[in-house]
Amino acid sequence: MHEWALAESVIKSSIAAAEKENLKKITEINIRLGELQQIANDIFKFALNELVETYSDKFQDVKINIETEETELQCKQCNHTWQFKDMKNKLSADEAEAIHFIPEVAFVHTRCPKCGSPDFLIVKGRGVSVSSIKGIKE
Repeated sequence: MHEWALAESVIKSSIAAAEKENLKKITEINIRLGELQQIANDIFKFALNELVETYSDKFQDVKINIETEETELQCKQCNHTWQFKDMKNKLSADEAEAIHFIPEVAFVHTRCPKCGSPDFLIVKGRGVSVSSIKGIKE
């Protein structure tokens, strides 16, 4: 499942960051999820918790915080900005699923609501990132 692969990347990235910072144990992970990814938060959080157990030697009573960042789009033709949530209900189930797996597919299924141009930027709200970690130093 897509959420599991993303969760594994988050855990491995967190471990790598902890090693760079000489942290013996990770106690907190702060994650930013771009709305465009359309991640199932319950599955993602479950996967994170299971993976923390798998790498239990790297974590201690870890607190996982997930923030969803709204997706903002901006038309390159007329500069109009709009939110992904405003157009999401206009997508078919197949289109929404395609964007979930490959967010760049949004460029195929989305148009500027003001001028109709398919040429736009994803200003924010794409991707999954570890915004910070906290832990216990060696």
